[in-house]
Amino acid sequence: RSRLLEEVGVQFCIYFVTRNMLTSFLCFVPTDRTGKLKVPDQMDIIKTAKFKELAPSDPDWFYIRCASILRHLYHRSPAGVGSITKIYGGRKRNGVHPSHFCRAADGAARKALQSLEHARLIEKHPDGGRRLTPIGQRDLDRIANQIVSKQRDAAKLSGPIVIS
Repeated sequence: RSRLLEEVGVQFCIYFVTRNMLTSFLCFVPTDRTGKLKVPDQMDIIKTAKFKELAPSDPDWFYIRCASILRHLYHRSPAGVGSITKIYGGRKRNGVHPSHFCRAADGAARKALQSLEHARLIEKHPDGGRRLTPIGQRDLDRIANQIVSKQRDAAKLSGPIVIS
């Protein structure tokens, strides 16, 4: 499938790149015009959900979360704070009682959406929620093309590679 698309000359989009590669690449790329994403002051001490015991140990967790939200909005848009908290929700352990699903903290999701909106990568949708701007979609497509071209260069050196 990828050889056929290469022969036709189709530009690769985000669907050809795996989730982990895109998120790890996005969190280190400058995401707005000034080169930095605005991180709220207390993001290093807050928990991401009420079912978590501690704050995240990775200092770059906010950038990773923003990259993951961008990827989600590329695939399924519009999405608001409520749907983002559902995505990052998890299992709350209740001791000897049965576990139940619990949503993530809405403050962290809201701040991530606000900082991405301030960077002009997403915008508010008239029906509610947020969606990617054309600039945000263009940036994500460019990043996906860079990842695929690096994979192709590595494949030329080592052998065939399968893009799934």
